[in-house]
This record gives sequence, C-alpha cells and structure tokens, in this order.
Amino acid sequence: MAIYEFEGKRPQIGKTSFVPDSADVVGDVVIGEGCFIGVGARIRGDYGRVRIGDRTSVQENVVIHARENDQTTVGSNVQLGHGCILHNCTVKDNAVIGLGAILTDFSVVGDWAIVAEGAVVRGEVPDGKIAVGVPAKVIGDVTERHKAEWQYYKDKYADLASRRYPASFKRIG
Repeated sequence: MAIYEFEGKRPQIGKTSFVPDSADVVGDVVIGEGCFIGVGARIRGDYGRVRIGDRTSVQENVVIHARENDQTTVGSNVQLGHGCILHNCTVKDNAVIGLGAILTDFSVVGDWAIVAEGAVVRGEVPDGKIAVGVPAKVIGDVTERHKAEWQYYKDKYADLASRRYPASFKRIG
C-alpha cells in the first residue's frame, strides 16, 4: 500500500479493506471495513478530510479529494465506478456512481441514488433517484430490480476486498 502521512495526519484503513500498492492514500483519510480500493485510485486528505464507510468499492483510477478544512464523505455499501472524480461532496449509503462521473464541490448524492456514467453532478441527486447527463438531471426512480442488480456487484467487490485479493493478488514483476 502507498499510504502517506501528511502534516502529522495518518490514514486509518479498516483491517478487512484491500488497498493495492499502486493506490495512494494520503493524510486525513478514514476507510471503513471491507472496502475495495482499486489500482491507481488516489484518495487525498491533504487539504481536507476524506471519510469512506464500510463495504464501499473505490474502483480503478478514482480520485477523491476535499477543499481546505472541509470534507468529502462516502457512505457505506457505495460503488464508485472506474475513473470517477469526487471533490468536496457527499455520497450517501448504497449509492452508485457510474464510470467517469464527476461530483463537484458541495454536491450530494442520496441513499440508493444512481449517477450514470459520465454525468456531472453539481447539485443534489435525491434518495432513490437516477441522474444522467451534463449537468446531471434526475430522470427516474431506482427500482427494486436496480437495487438487487447493483447489490450483486457490490457483494462481488466486497468479496474481492475481504477474500479473493488478499489471498491471491501478487506482484510478479
């Protein structure tokens, strides 16, 4: 793991979370239990704080940062798709953030809300809503079918973090 202390602040990472050597976790960062952090992820708690709940998937090349003296909060059971960017925002429990989506300063994504791939969130996506586009607009409701499908994938990433990666992820070159 590339874990860095910054100005006396050390990241705190849950014992059952997985962080590969190629991900950077810097400063005032707390990562809960059972989280999967993908290769190339950058989680920076240098200016502000970053808090990530339990069983959250921070996939490859995700960037998370916060403004000075402020905080980015990611809840539990959240899926952050490959290459998304979160800056000084709040993502509540169970949310899904699609590939390459951008969450800008002070944006809020609600419980079980889904943000589509490539969307740019500048405001709020309420609980249980689906948002798409640039800027992101709500287009509908999250259904029980959506929840079941996304929970399946969230469980897969939790399994990667807690069992499969610790047992078999090995650098060979």
